Amino acid sequence: MRILLTGGCGFIGSAVVRHVLRHTGHSVVNIDKMTYAASEEALEGARTDPRHRLIRADIADAAAMRAAFAAHQPDLVMHLAAESHVDRSIDGPGDFIRTNVLGTFTLLEAARGYWSALPADRRAAFRFHHISTDEVFGALDPADPPFTEATAYDPRSPYSASKAASDHLARAWFHTYGLPTMVSNTCNNYGPWQFPEKLIPLVTLNALEGRELPVYGDGSNIRDWLFVEDHAAALVRVAEHGAPGATYAIGARQPRSNLEVVRAICAHLDRVAPDPAGPRDRLIRFVPDRPGHDFRYEIDPSATEAALGWRAPHDFETGLARTIDWYLAHRSWWEGVRAARYGGERLGKGA
Repeated sequence: MRILLTGGCGFIGSAVVRHVLRHTGHSVVNIDKMTYAASEEALEGARTDPRHRLIRADIADAAAMRAAFAAHQPDLVMHLAAESHVDRSIDGPGDFIRTNVLGTFTLLEAARGYWSALPADRRAAFRFHHISTDEVFGALDPADPPFTEATAYDPRSPYSASKAASDHLARAWFHTYGLPTMVSNTCNNYGPWQFPEKLIPLVTLNALEGRELPVYGDGSNIRDWLFVEDHAAALVRVAEHGAPGATYAIGARQPRSNLEVVRAICAHLDRVAPDPAGPRDRLIRFVPDRPGHDFRYEIDPSATEAALGWRAPHDFETGLARTIDWYLAHRSWWEGVRAARYGGERLGKGA
């Protein structure tokens, strides 16, 4: 297939590009605006692979999107481009509305115009896969069952509200126009190439450098953690085998409190790169909680596992060790990113 993939230089998008080129025969047209969190380096071998092409464009630019569809004639859209950092959405929600809501609308309209003019066989095979988050479902109390595909929406932050709106648009274009859209919602991702403002890389790098490790509230907020390469494999399964109009909840069954995550990072670093000053959990500092901080997210992926024959292979401990070891081996990348694009020590998503 010819895949038009948005946000392919971002953290999850680049993992999808790498997976597609390593494990399938598909080709990828990668549309990315190249904002602060994008990295061409994260594409790795895709940068020189003839089956990959990078186009620097904004998904909210209607003319550019129509031109991309006309020029590259995709069989499938995988829409990952989004503003995704909760703290940034609180400080400046406008960018989130523009990219996540207006950008998704613009892309859907470009796809609809292109799809409606396709020959019947290609129109029947075309798919638009919209990738989203579990944060659209709101927060769980300790005794609540995990989110499923049927959970009602209850977003709590500008970020999650903008993603909820984009999910609704994708479904509306299916029901109103017949555009064969599919939606997937996932939990917190982690792994190589993640931008340093997110929780796991932020804590890892601060701990390496002996800096304070800020934790919101008392650290009891719970997230379900999915290794990014496992998510990429699941997304390609949805793209290849998903049913139009369907929703897929993608999770790893690996819930951890934020404090447990921070302590696990400290413990692994203490094993592989001991600090002469002592165990790194001495650096943990509890800070005032974030406004509207959801207590718990967790996904029940049973329906997706059954529908797609997929299950996340990494447990949290294995995935975390791989991730931390990757950051230890790629110091030049993250030092360059922080120096060039990252001002100050902001708290990461879910910190």
